Amino acid sequence: MARGRRRRRLRLVPAVLVTAAVVVPLTAAARPAVPAPAPAHLAPLTAATLDEAYAANRANAALASRMATAHGDHHRAAADRDMAAPSRRLLAFDGRGEGRATEVFGDLAHADRIAVLVPGSDTTLDTYGRFRAGASALQQRLTQETGGGSRTAVVAWLGYTTPGTVSTTVLTPTRAEEAAPRLGEFLRELSSVTGPAAHVSLLCHSYGSVVCGRAAARLGVDDIVLLGSPGTGADTAAGLHTRARIWAARGADDWVANVPHVSADLFGTTVGFGTDPVSPAFGARVFAAGGGGHSDYFSPGSASLANLARIVLGETTEVTRD
Repeated sequence: MARGRRRRRLRLVPAVLVTAAVVVPLTAAARPAVPAPAPAHLAPLTAATLDEAYAANRANAALASRMATAHGDHHRAAADRDMAAPSRRLLAFDGRGEGRATEVFGDLAHADRIAVLVPGSDTTLDTYGRFRAGASALQQRLTQETGGGSRTAVVAWLGYTTPGTVSTTVLTPTRAEEAAPRLGEFLRELSSVTGPAAHVSLLCHSYGSVVCGRAAARLGVDDIVLLGSPGTGADTAAGLHTRARIWAARGADDWVANVPHVSADLFGTTVGFGTDPVSPAFGARVFAAGGGGHSDYFSPGSASLANLARIVLGETTEVTRD
């Protein structure tokens, strides 16, 4: 009985948020701006300029940390300081506002199998650690699967301002529409480093799948993977208008299953993202994600992480299905 009541309460949450998005916009106290330098000026990205870019972005993160410390924001200062560690490989860093960063795991210059992770809501420089942990876990799994012999790299792309989980913006495509051109630009830059022959898989989590859906038609990637997706804005996988293989998965304990998979134009605002990507009607290649929740797709030892590694490595016949 208690479990049944909990499920009914969860089903009510999306309806309440939809109403809030249209009738009663949520408000929150704005966080005071944390001072930070403008992003480092970089030469065009190529395999030869990677180390230069890494060094310049680490220096920028170190300066941002000092500025945040002087401002009295010690949490952001610590996050920036972590970014500036000598081991970090930052393709991009911007400490202003909620912050943006793009980080590499593995040897990008020599990689022929690359995964690009696109995060969902509430991912900022202050919460970046959890996003980074997923990217790192995937690279470790790829190395384990190949015995260290395959040239792989994982890129954590926090290249847009994500919406808050409890906000009006998380229910609309506005942030995704702003992010989609940025993602396309980044992937074009990436190809100048890796070359056109590299196999690129785009792994899109939660609201990040809305971003990928908006960008899909202009992206020259091989796989698009939708994880814990509220929808993409398209009715079907074919409606994404991409040559990429479309994959989808949802953990058994992921609360996004309770989100109504609808899209409606309410008072001039589009609310919701349409067809459930794991439904047969959408037409994606649905794979097993195990019993995990919304934040568990990259957990070490999980069924979802194992399948993600197989997709990235092109071992598509080995991907397990529900």
